[in-house]
Amino acid sequence: MTTNVTTVPAYAAPAPDAPLERTTVPRRAVGEHDVLIEIKYAGICHSDIHQARNGWGEGIFPMVPGHEIAGIVAEVGPGVTRFRAGDRVGVGCFVDSCRECDHCRRGLEQYCERGMTGTYNALDKNGEPTYGGYSTHIVVDENYTLRIPEGIGLDEAAPLLCAGITLYSPLAHWGAGPGKKVAIVGLGGLGHMGVKIAHALGAEVTVLSQSLRKRDDGLKLGADHYHATSDPKTFGELAGTFDLVVSTVSAPLDFDAYLSLVKTDGALVNVGAPEEPVKVSLFSLIGGRKTLAGSAIGGIAETQQMLDFCAEHGLGAEIELIRADQINEAYERVVKSDVRYRFVIDTSTI
Repeated sequence: MTTNVTTVPAYAAPAPDAPLERTTVPRRAVGEHDVLIEIKYAGICHSDIHQARNGWGEGIFPMVPGHEIAGIVAEVGPGVTRFRAGDRVGVGCFVDSCRECDHCRRGLEQYCERGMTGTYNALDKNGEPTYGGYSTHIVVDENYTLRIPEGIGLDEAAPLLCAGITLYSPLAHWGAGPGKKVAIVGLGGLGHMGVKIAHALGAEVTVLSQSLRKRDDGLKLGADHYHATSDPKTFGELAGTFDLVVSTVSAPLDFDAYLSLVKTDGALVNVGAPEEPVKVSLFSLIGGRKTLAGSAIGGIAETQQMLDFCAEHGLGAEIELIRADQINEAYERVVKSDVRYRFVIDTSTI
């Protein structure tokens, strides 16, 4: 690869709800502060499916999803100081932001007041569409590129760039740690990383899942307790138990029921994003000075902190490695919750 390359192989959704297919997409020339990354692995996030199927609003097509990217630096621009060829790097959910607003200056680029530039399904500062990680190469500004420490395989590291930081950020912000009781709702691609990270932070961890089908997995991943939410006794037995409940599910919940599990001054934080509106009675909040909140990924500095934390504690995602021609099948399996726990594409098969 050189700065003269303008197109790379990729898998794209040509239209909403259309199967993804092999194609090529343009990549900009390597600029002064750019890093050209040879993508080795790309995770499949449920948000890829939401966006490829217009579940979160009208998308930009053709769409190359993928914001869980792990690879190797192939080339750097002349002004790059943070990376060099051969470095292990990752790219998460965004590749730029305004860099000037209060949030960007505070390292909260994910909440950029002018809007962050998504790794895919977005327009860059030149008005050109961004294309994600279901491809062989990507060009990213060095300031939005992460270093993947030794000690984590690139395949297991890829999902950390979304699933990992999506759970690390609220767990850290709301103080998960020794002496705190934390519940993770849902043991899927997000939830399994929540269990691992909350356990490593020192919290007492409970999984709340529809059934006990994955109980053995949950306990092996670090959960201290595992309960089925389909059992009506669960909500009575666990009422007022948790300092923090993190919901990872992408379907509407009975929020009043889940708020009943939260202690006074505790929080129910949502990282799953249902396509439909949800309902909640304010009395569920008022009665215990409880917080109902949301959280979106993390800034660049916090994402690097998460990667370093995971490397220190030997944490990677539980993955099922697939070929690129299995992406459409994988999408259907994700919708059916038939994966333990993150599909990762071997991009050498594109």
